Amino acid sequence: MKRIQRAFLAIILSAATTAFGADGIAFITNIKGDISVDGNVRPALLSELTPGQKIVVGKGSETSVMYIATGKEYVLKGPADYVVKPTEVSGSAAMPPVTRDTAWRTTNQVLAQVGQTSAASVRMRSIGKPKVEEPVMIYPTRGAIATLQPTMRWRADDPKATGEVMLLAVGQDKPLLKAKAAGGSYRVPAKLLAPDTEYTWTMTVAGNEIGAARFRTLNAEALAQVERRRPSERADFSDRLLFALMLQEMGAVEEARESWAKLAHERADLPELAAFAK
Repeated sequence: MKRIQRAFLAIILSAATTAFGADGIAFITNIKGDISVDGNVRPALLSELTPGQKIVVGKGSETSVMYIATGKEYVLKGPADYVVKPTEVSGSAAMPPVTRDTAWRTTNQVLAQVGQTSAASVRMRSIGKPKVEEPVMIYPTRGAIATLQPTMRWRADDPKATGEVMLLAVGQDKPLLKAKAAGGSYRVPAKLLAPDTEYTWTMTVAGNEIGAARFRTLNAEALAQVERRRPSERADFSDRLLFALMLQEMGAVEEARESWAKLAHERADLPELAAFAK
């Protein structure tokens, strides 16, 4: 899997569009049913592929392959055999692959994360963690966020109790916001937060501070890219998968995990997704 990351980064630096030789040139973006690569057992989601590999798709099954250099996706349906070529996937005349052009190409660094979300990562993240007490502050609590209008969430003993949210820019003494809130959530008003800025926020109930958290906003360019690439609920599975990867790569880990969790709920047949959501 690391070969995909190296190959992709090399393309970014050189702006080349040629094939990658023996290195990974594509990866699997969807799996449904009986799939094998080179006669081996079913591959993991995001597994890399190299030229010459043979993909066998069983009856009623389906898999998708995306090329790193072009972002073009090939949907392979069975029963049929397919071969990974340097720039395309070929199949029999009776069952040719369906192609789809996507916006996921080498103009961004999302596909570089494929190497970091390999099957080894899945196994590591699937290892049981010790049970810890549920935090009071839920979101945003760490790292970056991919929005300037987050809905803050927290836990309170009495969800109906009214409390006070206070928001400050780090390094500033005067609060940007003091607002009454109940029900465990509060949406920050528009045009209050700025890109590439760190903030702290606290939640106070009945005069007692129940929790505090810190976060930062992504820079303006990253925020714009997120909005350009944000898929609809009806978007192709692979688009929503790569959007989760993009959030993860940008450091918006909390939002990435929410995206992974939605995908995992939709596709219980892909345990990798539940592992990513942890």
